[in-house]
Amino acid sequence: METKGIGSAEQPHLVSLVLQSKKALQHGEQLCFRAQSQYNASAQETIEVLALDAKVRWIAEAIVEQLKLAASVAKCIEEKRAALAKQVKSWDVSRTKHTDSLEDILESLGGQVVPPDFHETSADSSLFGSQHSDDEEDVIIGLPAQRRYSNGGVLSPGSSPSSTLRRPGSILQDKGKGKGKSNNAEERKKMAKADRAKWKTLRDFVDDRAIEEILETVENDRNTLEDILNKTADYPSSLRNTIASLRESLPTPPQIPILTQMQDILIAEDTVIASMAERLESLAGHYDGMAAALKDSEAGEVFADEDLENMNRDTEELPVIMGELDESANEIKDYFQRLIDSRKAAQQNVDHLSRVLNDLDELGDIMGEMLATQNTVEFQCEEALTSLQQHLETLDHLHERYVLYQTAFNKLVLEIARRRQYKEAAENIVHGMMSQLEIMSEEEAQVRKHFNAEYGGHLPEDICLCIGNEPTRWDVSPFSGDVRETLPEIAPDLIVEARERIGGTLDIAVGPESL
Repeated sequence: METKGIGSAEQPHLVSLVLQSKKALQHGEQLCFRAQSQYNASAQETIEVLALDAKVRWIAEAIVEQLKLAASVAKCIEEKRAALAKQVKSWDVSRTKHTDSLEDILESLGGQVVPPDFHETSADSSLFGSQHSDDEEDVIIGLPAQRRYSNGGVLSPGSSPSSTLRRPGSILQDKGKGKGKSNNAEERKKMAKADRAKWKTLRDFVDDRAIEEILETVENDRNTLEDILNKTADYPSSLRNTIASLRESLPTPPQIPILTQMQDILIAEDTVIASMAERLESLAGHYDGMAAALKDSEAGEVFADEDLENMNRDTEELPVIMGELDESANEIKDYFQRLIDSRKAAQQNVDHLSRVLNDLDELGDIMGEMLATQNTVEFQCEEALTSLQQHLETLDHLHERYVLYQTAFNKLVLEIARRRQYKEAAENIVHGMMSQLEIMSEEEAQVRKHFNAEYGGHLPEDICLCIGNEPTRWDVSPFSGDVRETLPEIAPDLIVEARERIGGTLDIAVGPESL
């Protein structure tokens, strides 16, 4: 700095530089003051963020535990339903087995014909009485092919073999009844017997309507059981969907922990604040230098051109420093805003989790109702399965009854065949005895005639009056009050079929050993 005579000309220029420096210093102080205030507030925001984050994590962990409990309830209901479904499936398998067995025996009955003589009115007996159930009336209106017997019985194709009644009056005692039928009727009867396609089958004597009613009852009860099971069908999936929804609504933990984020922000703010302090000191030092130069200039000191150029250059750098201060202040502001946003987000998470807790309370009440309903369903299912099991016993009883019915019929066919052989053997014996007695009687008559012719005239008439009698003539007839037995006609192939169905040899014993 040199003393020259130009001090009066450079004084206005120095005043301008001092004013610019002062203005820059004042603006810098404002920026630093605001930044320092935000920096100080950041500490409190950081504490609040960390506290809210800890609360969020604590509540979230508690909610996760509650959701696990809810998941175990859903699994418990599902396992109980699975156990019931297993019982129902086992019953369905048994039902299919029983119904198939019943259908098989019914189809078998439908494939076995019944000779017309077995059920049509005969001269001596009716092998099939009324096929109606005991609780049905003797006269059924609307059923086809009804036949009335002399005992008042009615034969219906829809009747049950298990209810066949051998009523005392069903065996006709009048063996002469029916002899007055015309030859045309007899011919039609023979033609009908020859056409087996028109014969009745054992199925025609089964009460199909009663079977249908039983099967319909079984189906209705099974549908009722299905309705009971469906009451809780959507419980497990509904609970799982609710649990998944609540779990998805939980705040996702940040990739970088909140504590680390807060530490990074505070460290960054410290760095920025330190740089701002340095720049503010630079502004203060520049202002002090310019104020001292103006004071020296007012005191008469004259500055060299080089000094003025340095002053101008330093003053021209003030906007750059101010820009850096503004940038640093904005950084502090951004960091502070991030802390505020983090606090708000954490508070929103706390509020949201509070609502989730309320939802969990409501879910707990709902799960209690679900478990109570499931217990009721289990009780009702047990009752329904017990009833359905009784239906299976009924189906099994029907199957056994119709098996015995078919077996009894096959035995009946063999018994009729055996009786026919017995009848024919007895009749052959009787016919042989009659023929032998007739021959013996004729021979005896010739011998007596010869004796009387040779010696009778030489004997007094009052001696042995019986000598002139003819030999006794014999007639073998049924026991007093009995009639000759009439048996149904059975084709040989039907006898073979009956024997094959029950198993055994085809030979039918006849004679004393058969009795």
